[in-house]
Amino acid sequence: MPSGRKLILCLAILGGLHFVIAGAGFFSPYDPTAQNRDWPYAPPMRLHWFDAAGHFHLRPFFYPLQLQEGAFNEYRQDTTHPVALSFFVTGARYRLLGIFPLRVHLFGAGDTPIFLLGSDSYGRDLFSRMLFGGQISLLAGLLATGLALSFGLLIGSLAAYLGGWRDETLMRLAELFLALPWLYLLFAIRAFLPLAVSPLQAFLLIVILIGTVGWARPARLIRSVVLSSKERDYVRAARGFGASGSYLLRRHILPETWSVVLTQAAILVPQYVLAEVTLSFLGLGVPEPVPSWGNLLSSLQQYSVLTSYWWMYLPSLAMVPFFVGYLVLASALQERAQGPKI
Repeated sequence: MPSGRKLILCLAILGGLHFVIAGAGFFSPYDPTAQNRDWPYAPPMRLHWFDAAGHFHLRPFFYPLQLQEGAFNEYRQDTTHPVALSFFVTGARYRLLGIFPLRVHLFGAGDTPIFLLGSDSYGRDLFSRMLFGGQISLLAGLLATGLALSFGLLIGSLAAYLGGWRDETLMRLAELFLALPWLYLLFAIRAFLPLAVSPLQAFLLIVILIGTVGWARPARLIRSVVLSSKERDYVRAARGFGASGSYLLRRHILPETWSVVLTQAAILVPQYVLAEVTLSFLGLGVPEPVPSWGNLLSSLQQYSVLTSYWWMYLPSLAMVPFFVGYLVLASALQERAQGPKI
């Protein structure tokens, strides 16, 4: 597939996935923090289009669950009372994109609970929590990537343009950061910070920690591009006509780095999402009840959950299309930057 077409396809798929996550309040039927203690560990419910008699229904329907007598979390389907899904229903209040207050949801089933991906130990809808958790994890990855690339662009371009002892000092510092086991460094730094913080404070701490640790590799790559660009003829000519250093960087040198910056962004986003997931999984990230992909998986630390409720693994599968999409996007950007092969 040509690199241009592959790039457009990747952007379209990733754009669609991010659109669903950004509109989590609309696409999810419930508030992600709402508990229903009557439905702990409810299994996923299947949607049907054909009933037992083979008749087709225009609207999908499901069979509600009933808790078996004397059981805590064992259910059976009530096949005698199918419930049809309703679309564009009024439900729990949410803020679309964190700004617009709305109560319209894509689907619902009235007073009958529907758990497309099952529920957790508190009876919270896993599908809703997975969508809202994606907002936290993906936003943390995107912001941390922006922070790391900003530091990398600033340090790498200044080191290459200024040269001399400043270049040597900054690059030795970058090598130090590259040599450090950054994941363990994040654990150590986060362990020194107070555990009793609000979800917003914990989120900002994660973004700042990840972003400030990951600048070294982008800085080295940007430095190499700037070293090559500043010796080109048109840059020498502009310098000879009296162009200032800031003008040369802004107009002639930094535009040459954008392909590297974009490729690094596509590579770093899934890495930093995984870093947030790891910290939250270990209890060092965004705390409950705010969902993130990391703390959704933290229940798997319990052996009973690990062996009995397979749907609790599903948040890990939700990350796969995002990770694959970003890595394919990085490959397409690199191919496009290299140009057609002769």
